[in-house]
This record gives sequence, C-alpha cells and structure tokens, in this order.
Amino acid sequence: MCEAPDSGSLWLGANFAGGDELAWEVTPILGVVLGDTTGVAPGYEGSLSWQGFELYSEGEYVFDTDDSADSFFYNWSELTWAPAEWVRFGLATQRTRAYQAERDVQRGLLVGFSTGRATLTAYLLNPDEADSTLIVALAFDF
Repeated sequence: MCEAPDSGSLWLGANFAGGDELAWEVTPILGVVLGDTTGVAPGYEGSLSWQGFELYSEGEYVFDTDDSADSFFYNWSELTWAPAEWVRFGLATQRTRAYQAERDVQRGLLVGFSTGRATLTAYLLNPDEADSTLIVALAFDF
C-alpha cells in the first residue's frame, strides 16, 4: 500500500476466496503506518475474475494519530482483460498522497506480460496530460 511520502507500513490480514466461473478473493487487512505519517489503517484487497476479465481493487483509510485532519483514503484499482495467459490489457486508477498531482484520482492504461513466475506491467497514468506518469512494475511469485 502507498500511504504517504517518507512513510511505511506493516499489515496483517486474512484471505477468503471462492467461486468457479466467477472467482472472487477478498482480504480484509489492518495496518500500522510509521514515518512522516503515523497512524492506523484498516483496508482491503479484492478481486473478481470471469473469462479473462478481472476487476482488482485495494484500498485503505489512514487514521493519522498525530493530526486527524491529515487522515485520508488511498485506492488502487484495475480492470483488465487477458486474451492469453501471458498478456493483459486494461485500465487503472489511483488515489494517493504519495506525490502531488492536480487530480485527486489519476487514471490511465496498463499492459502486462508474464512468463514463469515473473510479471512485468507498465502503467501510463493521465496519458492526456503533459506531465503524465509512467510506472513500471516487476513482480515475482514465490
């Protein structure tokens, strides 16, 4: 999760899943935030999958224990389609305080590629603006 600049967090949660054709997963979580922002953060991770389509979302509400006026909601969501097991395309949105932007919610496009246990995903947020943001993520499954 992405709480705020110069901050980190520790999380604890439980996974729940079900469904065959329409598969779902949800993980309620509780976090402790430390650093420039200090507080408690209840949150969630969840997804719905059906025939190559997936809706994924994660979010948290940070209750800032130093100044309640600095409390805020963070969210990252994706809607993707995977025409093959190794590639996916879609849309992404985020609401964060990790960096300053003119918009409360950034939105954009994503493309991801997988091979074995590795996944490489590129995100282009606010592609219609001169100061768009490119995010490249590399993940490994263990």
